[in-house]
Amino acid sequence: MITTEPEADPFDAHRRLLFATAYRMLGTVGDAEDIVQDTWLAWNKADRSEVRHPKAYLVRTVTNLSLNRLTSARATREEYVGPWLPEPLLTTPDVAQERERAEDVSTAMLVVLESLTPVERAVFVLREAFGYAHAEIAGFLDRPEPTVRQIAHRARKHVAERRTVYDTDDARREEVTARFLSACAGGDLNAVLELLAPDVTAWSDGGGKVSAARRPLYGADHVGRFLIGVIAKAARDAVDVLPVPAPAVINGELGLLILAGDTPVGAITYDLEDGLMRNLRFQINPDKLAGLHRRDDRDTNR
Repeated sequence: MITTEPEADPFDAHRRLLFATAYRMLGTVGDAEDIVQDTWLAWNKADRSEVRHPKAYLVRTVTNLSLNRLTSARATREEYVGPWLPEPLLTTPDVAQERERAEDVSTAMLVVLESLTPVERAVFVLREAFGYAHAEIAGFLDRPEPTVRQIAHRARKHVAERRTVYDTDDARREEVTARFLSACAGGDLNAVLELLAPDVTAWSDGGGKVSAARRPLYGADHVGRFLIGVIAKAARDAVDVLPVPAPAVINGELGLLILAGDTPVGAITYDLEDGLMRNLRFQINPDKLAGLHRRDDRDTNR
């Protein structure tokens, strides 16, 4: 008797791609997982005999579901308590090693993508992150190809105007992170100030669920004193602020994981420019920490 292996379900084969698409579109792990689940439900209801290209069908579905979610989320975010930041996500070693892919899922990039309209964001993600042709994207969105080309050009220009190229050397980030933690732990304000850009900005996203700064902090002195206070409070509360050891990087870059025992209670990401830290982001909203728990099917790889 000759036996054959059953064919893999296309949804399972492309699950990581679907999550990666939804996460880049939405910037939230929970919403991205919901969208993937809704895509699975749509896939199971579909007449498979009518689906000629399963991958295209699935990407089209996840894209349009994400568009709908993103449009409704905009209104909700207008009422958000304090600064809104993307959800941090632990990513795998190959994401960090493939620098271009790490950059397009970095926290800095996700923040820039927030400034695009939902349709611009969809087109940009599909084109720039996953390399889909304009004609393919036009099919996904039911829009004429010339229109998609115009949207892609506008989105790319918008991102280029707002995107800064930061240092991406992992060894340098490890060194700066270690010095930063040592300075904060020792309460050495001068040592902290040496690591901060003069025009550094810090955002804290507590979502109204935990204590956090309601407005961004500007300038090295304000941010430095805030950082020392955060580290000192963490020590008093028996909370560990640890450098994330490779390969457990955050959004493709080394960052800081805040742990209460073995439970993640926050994350700190930052941009590095000329060896100095700028744009520090504290994500401590307990509703936005699901991505700090590793899961093999929740990966930003295509």
